[in-house]
Amino acid sequence: MSLVILPSVDLRAGRVVRLKQGDYARQLNYDVDPIQTARSFADAGAEWMHIVDLDGAKDGRPAQTDLISCMIAASGLNVQVGGGIRETQHIQTLLAAGAARVVVGTKALEDWTWFENLAHDPAFAYKLVLALDAKDGVVATRGWTQSSGKLAVHLARQVTDWPLAAILYTDVAKDGMMSGPNIEQTRKLAVAGKVPVIASGGVGSIDHIRKLTQIPAWGVIVGRSLYEGAVDLRQALAAGAGPV
Repeated sequence: MSLVILPSVDLRAGRVVRLKQGDYARQLNYDVDPIQTARSFADAGAEWMHIVDLDGAKDGRPAQTDLISCMIAASGLNVQVGGGIRETQHIQTLLAAGAARVVVGTKALEDWTWFENLAHDPAFAYKLVLALDAKDGVVATRGWTQSSGKLAVHLARQVTDWPLAAILYTDVAKDGMMSGPNIEQTRKLAVAGKVPVIASGGVGSIDHIRKLTQIPAWGVIVGRSLYEGAVDLRQALAAGAGPV
């Protein structure tokens, strides 16, 4: 089946970076311009882009909205944005800045009633992505430092009839390591409910993308491997599209 490729940009202090396993002390810096990078994704044929505001994630509020807005406008891509979403106003601000979707993780898990009400608000229908970051299938919060004690699969079943845009499933152990995604856990999540699932973490080769096309995932985030030349975006897009 086809798989949507979402090239990713992680921003910190206006720079394109990558964290290994979400650790701010293990930051990789890339000497590329964020706006030019966004344009290059569009030039390669991508339709979606994933942006993470790492300053926002650390501070608990969006911190680089102006830059993100410029990236969206310059690229013309459909963009989903995450990082530090703790209030309804944060979501409204990012949607006003041009984001197609907003990713909510920690706040959703810590205030489930708030998130449920938000998800069922017609103003946010199919504009919210639930981020489930998991270790061994158990969802972690607060930058992966705390365990929620909840299984990702159970949460996927719980939201199956909600008007969510997607579930973003990140395997914490795999993220930023390029050693391959957790295919089995992603598959379990993808078949657990009706909300589309986006895989994140570990993609380091075209073969990894081909393997993901064998399970019913909607899309995959590709980040570090693009910047380090392990994956060519045009080839990734072709692999995601499946056999010609």
